[in-house]
Amino acid sequence: MKLIKRITFIIIFLFININAFGAISYVDDIDVPANGSNGQNIPHGVAFNSDGTRMYVIGASANRIIQYTLSTPFDISEATLLAGSVCTEGIAADGLKVIFNSDGTKFFIVDDSTQDVEINTLTTAYDISTCSNTGSKDFGTNNLRDLKFSNDGKKVFLYDQGGTHSLKQYSLSSAFDISNPTLVTTYTGSDSKTLKQLTGNENKVNGLAFSSDGSKMFVTNDTKITEFTLSNPFDLSNVTSEGRENISAQITKISGIAFNNDGSKMFIVDFDTNKTSDVHEYDLTCGFGVKKCIDPTANKDDVASVESQSEGTKKLIQHTTYPVLNRMEWLRRNSGRINLTNQNIKFQFNNEMLNALSSSLIPIYFSNDNSNELNYQNSNWSFWSEGTISIGSVGDSESSSSKSINTSAITLGADKKGEDNIMRGIALRFGTDDVDVGDLGSALDMSSFGLTFYESRPRGEQRFVDHLIGLSFINSDLINNSGSASTNGDRYGEQLYGSLSLRDTFTRNRLNFTPKLKINYGITHLGAYTETGATGLNLEFDDQYIGNFTSSLGTSIDNTYDFKAGTFIPYFDFEYYADMSPASRQEFSYTSNGENFLLKNITNSTHNFMSGIGFDFISENGLTLMTKYTRDQSNDSKNDNFVIALDYKNSQRSSYAMSIEDTSAKLSHNKELNDFKINFDSHYDFLDDDPEYGLYVEISNIK
Repeated sequence: MKLIKRITFIIIFLFININAFGAISYVDDIDVPANGSNGQNIPHGVAFNSDGTRMYVIGASANRIIQYTLSTPFDISEATLLAGSVCTEGIAADGLKVIFNSDGTKFFIVDDSTQDVEINTLTTAYDISTCSNTGSKDFGTNNLRDLKFSNDGKKVFLYDQGGTHSLKQYSLSSAFDISNPTLVTTYTGSDSKTLKQLTGNENKVNGLAFSSDGSKMFVTNDTKITEFTLSNPFDLSNVTSEGRENISAQITKISGIAFNNDGSKMFIVDFDTNKTSDVHEYDLTCGFGVKKCIDPTANKDDVASVESQSEGTKKLIQHTTYPVLNRMEWLRRNSGRINLTNQNIKFQFNNEMLNALSSSLIPIYFSNDNSNELNYQNSNWSFWSEGTISIGSVGDSESSSSKSINTSAITLGADKKGEDNIMRGIALRFGTDDVDVGDLGSALDMSSFGLTFYESRPRGEQRFVDHLIGLSFINSDLINNSGSASTNGDRYGEQLYGSLSLRDTFTRNRLNFTPKLKINYGITHLGAYTETGATGLNLEFDDQYIGNFTSSLGTSIDNTYDFKAGTFIPYFDFEYYADMSPASRQEFSYTSNGENFLLKNITNSTHNFMSGIGFDFISENGLTLMTKYTRDQSNDSKNDNFVIALDYKNSQRSSYAMSIEDTSAKLSHNKELNDFKINFDSHYDFLDDDPEYGLYVEISNIK
């Protein structure tokens, strides 16, 4: 019988109605048993557990929920009915739909007889044989047909077939708690048509479903599925009808509708008692594409993910150049000192390549005592390091979700003055950018390694031209979460960048005033990549090229105070910069059907104001401290940056060092005692919700 139905469907698909079924392909169906303790006379609703290994069917005659196991997730051809695994306690008189909460410990039943919603709890998640009725809720509907929740359980939607049909949206004070709902809006139709007309002008059993990200809504009526697009996820305030799809080749009367997590499969319940096949499985060419695929360019999280990659590469140039420019400004503030090795921190990288580079490209050297034998004027190397933490956010817009940005980095470098009186240096930077996008869990984790060459040319007693050029390598891990499904991607890139800065210092007494003009420039290439993880939602991205050009005008003010304990130099920075970078574009397509999309005019051209405050402290007993706080502000975004470094060397046989790396504060103490060398290293992750901390002790013989 099934073979005949499949052949009939193929003939119809190929020769009669190919346009109507362009996105939907029939796969299989199963017969729900009508009699016995495990049967269901008139099936109406279908639901699945979170991983698709169990399927649940409810109906209006045999008042019970029956349960199947699926050996392959969301594949009903391998469904096995679990004998005796039913729920009958307090079950609805005429059950239409069954809806689970997010963890499977609670489910709700739409009762056609009493027009209320029955509430049940499960002792074991998704095991309906452990069900227990805990009450009901009457929403005052005339003809309640279905109910659905948003992903977070804070919104509930009801389909009322009374009158011209209506969809009601309620807000809930607690997730999946329908005891005290608040009506937010009621959708009754659009485009001069009622909801009843939009869904087929039929008064037959209706089903309701949403895409995993809440951007699409589906309503069943008779043999038709009507697809709607929501301007905002799980929000009925702005709804657009995309039309109806008719699947009468297999279905006589549609009731329930469900999708797998990524929307590549659709399941329909036929409640016609004259047909033996009750649950039908379909393939969709793209996730939730009953009528048309989800448009990623209209999805705020998708747009924000692409934007964050572009914005991240531009911020990377800024974050890479600032430590080097900070170094050159530190040299100016401390130009009269003999020892210009500041912020000395010795690093041990887990990455062997970084260890090799740090030992070969930068000639690490530490003096064995506090005699200041390291002289900047005799062409010896001076060494420095800087740890940075940046916390920022970008607000949402009409087309893009909000972004929360956390950046941490370590920069270490070395420089010396040549015979031509030009100071030249090299710096290594290792940084991470963690960007959280929207509210569903989308994220960008970008790691970068940069190599910078810089020089400072004097153009007078207090006038300098600072220039740098460098190369960064980028590795990004991307998560695009749509609620119950997520995609993952790995993307690699390279970046060339440079900066030119002109500064002049005017001094009166010990107060220094330094106006500055700066230009940043660069080009970034992000390679092509393909998402994995969700068959119906995976996207393939083409190469992207991102240009960067910013100019800034600012000033710095500092003063010097000498005390018995050491020298204290407070300073203040103010800078205005304009991002005049050219717009970039990103082309991508669905991997399932090749449909192409284009995001163009990707740009974050802004006018920003940056202010900073900090101080240097150089003590006479070997302590050096540099710290700085910076606020970078524009109309729709802000970034807070923290820089801190500490070095203490109290004798030739003992030293202390503290640094900030990623989200970890590290403290080291090295001491020589008789013929032994003792190293203490500790760390503490101060931004972690569940902080990690540790202590490492090493004792070695120095002979």
